[in-house]
Amino acid sequence: MTTVEQIMTTHVVTVDMDVTLKDIREIFEHASFHHILVTENKKLVGIISDRDLLKTISPYANTPSERTRDAATLKKRAHQIMTRRPITIAVDGSILEAIRSFVDQKISCLPVLNHDGSVAGILTWRDVLKAIVATVEKAHKE
Repeated sequence: MTTVEQIMTTHVVTVDMDVTLKDIREIFEHASFHHILVTENKKLVGIISDRDLLKTISPYANTPSERTRDAATLKKRAHQIMTRRPITIAVDGSILEAIRSFVDQKISCLPVLNHDGSVAGILTWRDVLKAIVATVEKAHKE
């Protein structure tokens, strides 16, 4: 049986709880992913999506129309907007378990944790779909 560990993305960007939203915005601007994990002492404490960031930062920040309160949104910290206690999955979790979490919880990613609670990776719908495509292609060739 295929496990989450076999298909997860292992390159994960993590930030500290006190990183500013300005820094998080810069990470998202140069990245091709949509979620950043927030850690403290190597343990997962939260998650921030690019949508969370867009909802928080003023659209006038860093524009000619910027006011003091607009600029202040960039000074907020990760812990102020992160989703606390995100839904996770263990490295040896099944793909079916992950899919059920995506559907039942209406989420688009699952942080993957080692048995000691440290971050091992992240699993997204895209990872699951890639695995399904590979399985179907393999079956077609047989």
